[in-house]
Amino acid sequence: MITKRIIPCLDVRDGRVVKGVNFEGLNDVSDPVKLAEYYSENGADELVFYDITASAEERNIFTDILKEAASKIFIPLTVGGGIRTIDDFDRVLKCGADKVSVNSGAIANPRLIEEAARKYGDQCVVLSADVKRVDGYFRVFAKGGRVDTGIDALKWIKDGVDMGAGEIVLNSIDTDGVKKGFDIEMLDAVSSLVDVPVIASGGAGCADDFTVLFKTLPKVDAGLAASIFHFGEVSIRELKNELAKEGITVRR
Repeated sequence: MITKRIIPCLDVRDGRVVKGVNFEGLNDVSDPVKLAEYYSENGADELVFYDITASAEERNIFTDILKEAASKIFIPLTVGGGIRTIDDFDRVLKCGADKVSVNSGAIANPRLIEEAARKYGDQCVVLSADVKRVDGYFRVFAKGGRVDTGIDALKWIKDGVDMGAGEIVLNSIDTDGVKKGFDIEMLDAVSSLVDVPVIASGGAGCADDFTVLFKTLPKVDAGLAASIFHFGEVSIRELKNELAKEGITVRR
């Protein structure tokens, strides 16, 4: 079995890490640089930074926080939020990111995926999709989950991979922050459709949710979570110990 990755997600607004439920009701959590250092030292395989209001506010992503965090951690860093052009890719990578996550910017200009993959390589381009069920269909949302684009999520994700996205982060708005487990149905549909790594995001409430995820959907490469790690409900080292006991391969 491929080694499964455990990835904390830091949603940043106004220089602070925040967390809500179903993308709403955001609460202050911590300083992003200190939290990034903590995770780097305590077993995280990668980190994801999202500037969660950059797209909605139509501004560039934070760079000062990113530079400081990148200089203090020793694991791969993916950064997203407000990525609309190749220049945005360039700026974020020069600040220390290893991968760049695109969402609303790619919806507005799908060629951005193709152009970035050609310039920086597929492995650098992460397509993040905020998806919610609407009338029984998986629909793509933009602007931090605020706007229903009307786009079919499965087609969009498949097209994104065909254009050069080397990894998918699937954010289920339906399960985000609810802590009732990952969205297995949605993840199954996506992981069965593409042949690039798929990261599950939204819904983790306990260590067992990761066990269920990886045992039910062995094609899913990683589990991403926020609040259960931020508030100390689950420690990454303890989670990895539990996964290893269940026969799931993790980096220890």
